[in-house]
Amino acid sequence: MMENRDWKETDFGRIPFNWEYLTLDDIKSDVKRSLISGPFGSNISAKFFKPSGIPVIRGNNLSLDLSIKFKDDGFVFIDENKANELNTWAKKGDVIFTAVGTIGQVGYLDGNERFEKYIISNKQIRLSVNENLILPLYSYYWFASDLLKDMIIQRNTGSSVPLINLTVLKSLPVIVPPLPEQKAIASVLSGLDDKIDLLHQQNQTLETLAETLFRQWFIEEVKEDWEDCTIEDLCIKINSGGTPSTKIDSYYNGDINWYSTKELNDNYLFSSNSKITQEGLDNSSAKIFPAGTVVIAIYAAPTVGRLGILTEDSAFNQAACGLVANDKICSKEFLYLYLKNQRVELNLMASGSAQQNLNVGKIKSYPCFVPDSIIMEKFKFQVEPLFSKILDNSKQIQTLTQLRDTLLPKLMSGEVRVKN
Repeated sequence: MMENRDWKETDFGRIPFNWEYLTLDDIKSDVKRSLISGPFGSNISAKFFKPSGIPVIRGNNLSLDLSIKFKDDGFVFIDENKANELNTWAKKGDVIFTAVGTIGQVGYLDGNERFEKYIISNKQIRLSVNENLILPLYSYYWFASDLLKDMIIQRNTGSSVPLINLTVLKSLPVIVPPLPEQKAIASVLSGLDDKIDLLHQQNQTLETLAETLFRQWFIEEVKEDWEDCTIEDLCIKINSGGTPSTKIDSYYNGDINWYSTKELNDNYLFSSNSKITQEGLDNSSAKIFPAGTVVIAIYAAPTVGRLGILTEDSAFNQAACGLVANDKICSKEFLYLYLKNQRVELNLMASGSAQQNLNVGKIKSYPCFVPDSIIMEKFKFQVEPLFSKILDNSKQIQTLTQLRDTLLPKLMSGEVRVKN
């Protein structure tokens, strides 16, 4: 390595002189089985699952989202005797990688989970770090960063199914500052994540309150004299989206938001993962919908019925349908809450052979009702402030997430330094 007084050059780039450039294999714990793959699939198949017992960590418990360290639900269970036989335990401080399928997913057990210990499935890898060398939380942020996530994906060894193994993971680079600086870095990042998590919790509470008000006003206290109608009667525009040809480069990387249904998660929509150009819009069935449009996914379980609300004029693909509420009859909040309340029924209506789909016609003709205007105005008066607060919180979440994602690579490289 070429060195000077303050910095040194590594294969990873320039890092502070007193930081170390190691590999994952170097930072694993000295304890036996500190880095393990899950059991063979036949040893943890469905025939061993129980209604309760030791929870099994699977791919659905991990995420590509840095903010989501662990999804502590959706488990299958095995009994403790079988768990001891498999001996693929995961506990507080462990880092979990997806090895088969959605590689790049990383999880972290911080000790606040519902269960004291877990077993990893046949498609996961578990790492216990040497805490005299590296802090578990710091290691999580390192491996879950975009840089390492992309590196893991690039090292895919599978053919039809993405795959990584212990050899791939062992060779991953790790930049290791002194422990006090690791603590400071992890503290900055986790502080931002804690604020993001708090805002998400507030939004869940606010939306639950809005849903409770909706059910009370329009389900439990429904009036017989309310006029029957269809969803189309409540809207000034209902239509599906479209997709510009992916074979024409000039249709993409523009400045027009273009959402896929994967981005619909009962949320406000600020900025799409992909953007299209005016040329792409003009030469496809994609359409611009105004801010305030309620967007619903109409193709493919489990996304059917998922919702979003546009915060600016945008487009989306043909697997979604946009509904522009007629504000003389109902608000976008009423429309959103009604569609969310009807999600189970909408999924039952979905039809198709290869995948379960709705279509624009079914959305338009779906039955609804029109309460009298006084009740609708009173409901709007109560619910609009809740949605306004959700929107403000969502903007804060977006800002804090961008700040964290900007800071993370700078902190991890030493470009930005923090003191303990």
